[in-house]
Amino acid sequence: MHLALVRHGQTDWNLRGLMQGRTDIPLNATGRSQAEATVALLDPADWDLVVSSPLIRARETAAILADGLGLSVGAEYDALVEQDFGDAEGTLVSEIDERWPGRAFPGKEPDEEVGPRGIRALERIAVDHPDARVLAVAHGTLIRHVLAELSGHHPRSYPKLDNLSVSRVVRAEAAWQVHTVGGAVFDDVLPTLLPAAEVEVGARA
Repeated sequence: MHLALVRHGQTDWNLRGLMQGRTDIPLNATGRSQAEATVALLDPADWDLVVSSPLIRARETAAILADGLGLSVGAEYDALVEQDFGDAEGTLVSEIDERWPGRAFPGKEPDEEVGPRGIRALERIAVDHPDARVLAVAHGTLIRHVLAELSGHHPRSYPKLDNLSVSRVVRAEAAWQVHTVGGAVFDDVLPTLLPAAEVEVGARA
């Protein structure tokens, strides 16, 4: 199975640099334009359908992609939703580390649960659409955690993903492999990634 994790288009909170998480913010005009522009970069012959997270910014992005590519919009997958950042949602990202050292936000979904949750979404999509080629619209932090879970690296060492960036994964012989990260070939990104265990040891030191 071939699947691409696509980050949703821009929202006003993205533009203002606010931590978004599960707060349900719609696309702005730029976000809609980004999705429309991405249609021209994707070959409709390469894809069978579009699915997404249930949050409105992901659903809107999915609808624009599907309409432009002549594809159907499939189900919403709750497990594709963004990480819950609890009390930090709506806060300027630039102020996060000062207000909550170590990013221990009250009400935050534990980091170690995000990647496995995202993998469960991939597995569910694979069951629902075996052998299909699927565009799955989700969220930046969720996507980084999923890629990190698959490759065995720490999610914070993955590069920030732009709006409408496409990260491709392939499932073969019951295993998922990362092929691209935000459009870059995985082997080109690999030298910048840190093993998850190495970062955890450093954090405890």
